[in-house]
Amino acid sequence: MNNLEKILEMWKEDSIIDEMKLDESSRDSAKLHSKYLEIYSVNKMKLKKLELDFKVILRDKFMHYNGKLSKEVMDEKGWEYDPLNGLTVLKGDMDKWYNADPIVQSHQAKMAYQKELCDTLKEIMENIKWRHQNIKNMIDWRRFTSGI
Repeated sequence: MNNLEKILEMWKEDSIIDEMKLDESSRDSAKLHSKYLEIYSVNKMKLKKLELDFKVILRDKFMHYNGKLSKEVMDEKGWEYDPLNGLTVLKGDMDKWYNADPIVQSHQAKMAYQKELCDTLKEIMENIKWRHQNIKNMIDWRRFTSGI
């Protein structure tokens, strides 16, 4: 699953601790951990794949902007023959062209979304890790308020 909205919706339901079934909520922690660990691991690997693919895109774009790609490769990728529109650009300014390239930007957006998804899942995992402490605090509060 790689949809942030769906994961947040699932967590909204899963994060609820039923105060009348604290024992069950405590047992559910392992199930929740397993569920979100699987989603986190899969999405972390997707992020790694996107990062590796990005390096290839940057290499190809470097070759493209420096006129080192063959016409066959440019035709295959659907890229323009002259991405600089006849301009001469200093080497130090090339990063501005790379950063403005729609293909690079699109891939960066995918990586940013995937990173946010992984960060959210990591935060959920941290919450699950300390769930038992929340349950203990609820039990302690009940003892305190009942005078035990």
